[in-house]
Amino acid sequence: MTSLRELLRVGASVDLKDIDPGSTPGLPGRRVTGKDQKVWARGQLAPIGAQLARFQEMLFAGAQAAGDRRRLLLVLQAMDCGGKDGTIKKVAGAMNPLGLHIVGFGPPTEEERKHDFLWRIRRALPPAGLVGVFNRSQYEDVLIARVDSLVPERVWRSRYWQINGFERELANDGFTLIKVMLHISYDEQRERLLERLTDPTKHWKYNPADVDARARWTDYQAAYNDALSRCSTDHSPWYVVPADRKWYRDWAVANIVLEAFEDMDLTYPDPDFDLDAERRRLEADRAPAMTS
Repeated sequence: MTSLRELLRVGASVDLKDIDPGSTPGLPGRRVTGKDQKVWARGQLAPIGAQLARFQEMLFAGAQAAGDRRRLLLVLQAMDCGGKDGTIKKVAGAMNPLGLHIVGFGPPTEEERKHDFLWRIRRALPPAGLVGVFNRSQYEDVLIARVDSLVPERVWRSRYWQINGFERELANDGFTLIKVMLHISYDEQRERLLERLTDPTKHWKYNPADVDARARWTDYQAAYNDALSRCSTDHSPWYVVPADRKWYRDWAVANIVLEAFEDMDLTYPDPDFDLDAERRRLEADRAPAMTS
């Protein structure tokens, strides 16, 4: 199968209007077609999840037993209703919670506003050996900050090179960065917002401000185009995952993470003790005699 990272990676420039949010790049269409694709992709999540869990354990074991500083960070960005929460549940949910570090970024707090925009991001980075997941990220400061004019243009424009420098720093410190933009259509977002109004269990997720933001859809798409194009680098590439079909979204992101894990050449650490000697000790061990 062709590498999904190759298929979905952002090049020197990107225009989201040229990417169909309902498309399914990389699916084995010649062998699996129509509704069977959905069944097939969903069926792949369990075996892929088992591989993700194994790699995660290797990553954690290397940090605990051998001082390996490596870690993996998945950054998820999307328009409202883009599926960040669902992706985390399906992909990260396959791994051991003890080895995960999941952070969601909302509007900056009063304390966070006193610092540089990267301050809160640095504080949320996963420790060595863990898989980190960011639901939104430093890119909010070149997206919503730009569209809503929260800072002057000269400020948000300077943040592109600051972000690139920050991500280079992370890569040099042992981070494997995976940045995914979940790309949904204007019509699909409307359907998902309506679902939140229809389903009582999703009322809490509805925010009237999301409808207001739809009026600036074009502005947000332009902001994403610039962020993706300016900040997709060799050490920290961006991937655009068509996300109108949730089953494809989950399958694609899981495979992107799996490919990144495979490139890390992870192994379980070698023991720092004599295996045979320890085995003999345990085999000779007997329960203590009971005394009256």
